[in-house]
Amino acid sequence: MYSGMTPSALDWQKKIKKFVNDELIPWEVHAEKNNGELPKDIEKKHRDIAISLGLPGMGISKASGGLGLSMFEQMIIWEQLGRVTNALSWCFSEAQDWMESNFNEYQKENYLKPLLLGTKKECYAITEKEAGSDVEGSIKTTAEKKGDQYIINGEKWYVTSANMADFFFLQAKIKSGDNKDMHALFIVDKNLKGIELVDTPLFSHTYAHHHSIYRFNNVAIPNINIIGEEGSGMDYTHSWFRHERLGIAARCCGAAERLIDEATTFAKERESFGEKISNYQAIQFMLADSVNDLAAARLMLYETCKAHDSNQDVKILHGKCSMVKLFASEMANRIADRAVQIFGGRGYMRENVAERYYRELRVDRIWEGTSEIHRIIIANSLYKRGLQSLIE
Repeated sequence: MYSGMTPSALDWQKKIKKFVNDELIPWEVHAEKNNGELPKDIEKKHRDIAISLGLPGMGISKASGGLGLSMFEQMIIWEQLGRVTNALSWCFSEAQDWMESNFNEYQKENYLKPLLLGTKKECYAITEKEAGSDVEGSIKTTAEKKGDQYIINGEKWYVTSANMADFFFLQAKIKSGDNKDMHALFIVDKNLKGIELVDTPLFSHTYAHHHSIYRFNNVAIPNINIIGEEGSGMDYTHSWFRHERLGIAARCCGAAERLIDEATTFAKERESFGEKISNYQAIQFMLADSVNDLAAARLMLYETCKAHDSNQDVKILHGKCSMVKLFASEMANRIADRAVQIFGGRGYMRENVAERYYRELRVDRIWEGTSEIHRIIIANSLYKRGLQSLIE
């Protein structure tokens, strides 16, 4: 057991593992065969359980109606939620600590509180056709202040879960004035005039959550819906990036654990040429390498969470989040590939967990920064702050 594991974290690990095993995993194959969709009563049951556990507010203070969990405890939860395929763990909205710190009172009442209660769901409109990992330098969406409104124009790509959301967190550049070309983050209600669904690309995974393209045509939003001030947008987006990169790493660790468990069970039962395939060195080597990979990734994740909770310098933390996201996502992909190989033909069936993870985990090396971008972030952090800052 990890030496820094707390009784609270162990309790959450146990509770969420039970939720995943008893309620979510049994519905994976149904989701796979039905475009990611579940019966409405089952979908509601999952959402209600998540809300009853307090998961929408795991990172929000108790004073504001959340659980007040540390980042370490939050990622223990997300690690267990990563043990289920088909995004069935995405059954609740998630308020994050940067929202509590930076929302005005109107935003807290009309957006943060509903997120905590599960009556509204969010999505993030950040990426564009020519702005993926290079959000800061390449986005073209603009926000122009006119009286008591901002006018939004632009097109956003891969807006994950927008089909289920009530509002967007939208990143834009200020079009004119003293803060021209500076970034700002806005809350944009999905039902506003001028918002156009352009396309819903089909992805390799089978999720009910779409990754659609939206166009914003002279969309008017009230001034009160800007988060913080003009020019502070990238600060919030970087906070979200750090949280999401840790979340991806946690879910990858959970996925890797499930894959190793399932492949080990199969190897101990499957016979070939008169022997259990678990007795063959080829299988043993793949499983042994997978265990080592997972152990290293999990330790990186836990230590980075502890650094976050100890308020380490945010610039150093940014590099560490890139390190763990890079390592864990590539680790999980390696393990998924080995698991498919161990399962053989069964591993190429969509009903098989290894096949689903093989497709699903691939995008974790792309979204929230590609592996190549994270290598650049790590190298730049090494140059500026030295090796010890990244490994201590």
